[in-house]
Amino acid sequence: MNQLIISAATEGEVNPLVPNIWEMGVVLVGFAILMFIVVKFVVPMFEKTFAERAEAIEGGIAKAEKAQAEASAALEEYKQQLTDARTEANRIREEARAEGAQILADLKEKAAAESARITAQAHAQIESERQAAVVSLRSEVGTLATTLAGRIVGESLNDDERAARVVDRFLADLETQNAGAAK
Repeated sequence: MNQLIISAATEGEVNPLVPNIWEMGVVLVGFAILMFIVVKFVVPMFEKTFAERAEAIEGGIAKAEKAQAEASAALEEYKQQLTDARTEANRIREEARAEGAQILADLKEKAAAESARITAQAHAQIESERQAAVVSLRSEVGTLATTLAGRIVGESLNDDERAARVVDRFLADLETQNAGAAK
């Protein structure tokens, strides 16, 4: 078989392993034209598309970072407002407690004053009723005493001045006896 290849090469036949120079030239020129078209038109379109995508991605990242910054700022503002609201609520609660304590103290003071007024009024009423009872008892005791004394003595003690003196002296003696017994 070796011989066959060698004999074919010597007879002017074309060797399939050795390329034809004209074919190689045409292929190289075609390759150069194709390379020129790719470099001149296709690569710039790819570069433009790549740049647009890169810019879109970077813009998206920038937008996302901006949105993240805005969200962080909004969160901080929300936290600050929440803190302020809690502080305000605590202040209002403390004011309400203080006001409640003041109202309670005022009500206690009013109740104590009203109690003292009612007690004083009751003491005054009791004292006036006691005085009225003493006056009423004096007159009844005086009448009974003069009637009884008149029956005992056997004569009438209708003289009002004399009867009043006798009753006063009798009641004074009773009071001194009660005072002595109380000691």
